[in-house]
Amino acid sequence: MNWTSIAINIGIVLYILTILAIIYTIILENRNPVRTLAWILVLVLVPGIGLFFYIYFGMNYRKIKMFSMKGLGDFKWLQYMSEDQKQRIKKAELLKKEDMEAVKPLMTLLLNNSKALLSRNNTIEILNNGEATFGSIFKAIAKAKKYIHLEYYIIDKGELGEKLKELLITKAKEGVEVRVIYDDVGSWKLPKRYIKEMKAAGIQIFPFLPVRFPLFTNKVNYRNHRKIVVVDGDTGFIGGLNFADRYLHGLPGIGIWRDTHLKVKGEAVTSLQVVFLFDWYFVRQELLLNKTEYLPNKKVDGNVVVQTVASGPDSDWTSIQQAYFTLINMAKKYVFISTPYFMPGETTINSLKTAAMSGVDVRIMIPYKSDSLLTHWCTRSYVEELLEAGVRVFQYRKGFNHSKVIVMDGLVSSVGTANMDIRSFEQNFEVNLIIYDRNVSRQLGSDFLDDLKGSSEISIHRWKFRPKRDKIRESLARLFAPLL
Repeated sequence: MNWTSIAINIGIVLYILTILAIIYTIILENRNPVRTLAWILVLVLVPGIGLFFYIYFGMNYRKIKMFSMKGLGDFKWLQYMSEDQKQRIKKAELLKKEDMEAVKPLMTLLLNNSKALLSRNNTIEILNNGEATFGSIFKAIAKAKKYIHLEYYIIDKGELGEKLKELLITKAKEGVEVRVIYDDVGSWKLPKRYIKEMKAAGIQIFPFLPVRFPLFTNKVNYRNHRKIVVVDGDTGFIGGLNFADRYLHGLPGIGIWRDTHLKVKGEAVTSLQVVFLFDWYFVRQELLLNKTEYLPNKKVDGNVVVQTVASGPDSDWTSIQQAYFTLINMAKKYVFISTPYFMPGETTINSLKTAAMSGVDVRIMIPYKSDSLLTHWCTRSYVEELLEAGVRVFQYRKGFNHSKVIVMDGLVSSVGTANMDIRSFEQNFEVNLIIYDRNVSRQLGSDFLDDLKGSSEISIHRWKFRPKRDKIRESLARLFAPLL
């Protein structure tokens, strides 16, 4: 036997031992039995490729705590504040008694699963398209006196990207501190020249979890999908719109981009700031959370109660998924859901079907046309079982509806960056505002009903007789749901 044969045999033995070790680890993680068996079969039956897919898509980083609050750990003050607020919830100090009783479970859940602090003195302005959103953001940035903190999944070259760059450079030259975090995969089209110009002007700009090909890393599947702007600790923005021209002008063949963003003033801006500063520490290793100038906790003449919930593989729980699940189960009258991508997983879809079968008016709005064919067909694969349970499903036809909104009984609503899909629940870093306010929730509900006027409701009788080729596409696309 020559040395080549010996090396090959050693390699085979090492590979088998690696696969056995991974299978042992998967079994001990006590995952869903179906997913456990699926991964074991992939590893055994598809040598090499199966190992590749497991490393990049199958490892449970929440279980192994790879990110662990992204290297920073919990702050004692955050723990103290969350415990203090649990006591305030028990005393029903935040809302009217009848409203407080209805929302206590959700408030307490989010304090427990993500230490999502409640804030009381806030105002919220709903921004329903790119023109209103970017106009408001640029106006706030132009007025900045101390600092601008901006965190986005996508910053792209083009009209919006150039305007953002020039405005930030202007503010930096005026002496305003400018910090920018962009996702390295979401913003992969961003030219190096763009970044160099910003750095040359004194802007601190850094990528989140950089991926360098061909040195492919297992971080490619864990992306920062957050969209946060904080100006002087006074004004904040959060929602679904990225800095790319399609979010302003729409897409050819699909139409205008319909989205929902929020402008926030008050104490909730500090909570958005905390999320940004955690991420800043991760990308820059610079601790700013202990500096009071970045945590001003400004109050305004408003009484909107808000809870800012962040979710990602750095947290012990799928916080936003649990929030959605609880919102649906709390509903007594109705639940309105607008999401561009609907691949929710078994737990969430069962809660929707249970609510509808219990007499709750459950309505889901999805796009008629999508910016992604695979997610489009995967979303469609869930429609039939929803219709059979009495859920009403609508397809938005006046462009592409990218809003991520839930409204429950006109009492509580959620707006943020998380889609109703497995990627948002388990893999991406996301952030949502849970809003405990009847006026804001009713306005969001009214906007939803307005969008229904530009939508078509799916009939279960027609849907069942859709072309067989469509059913095949849907079923095949659904196989990729955990990766989309």
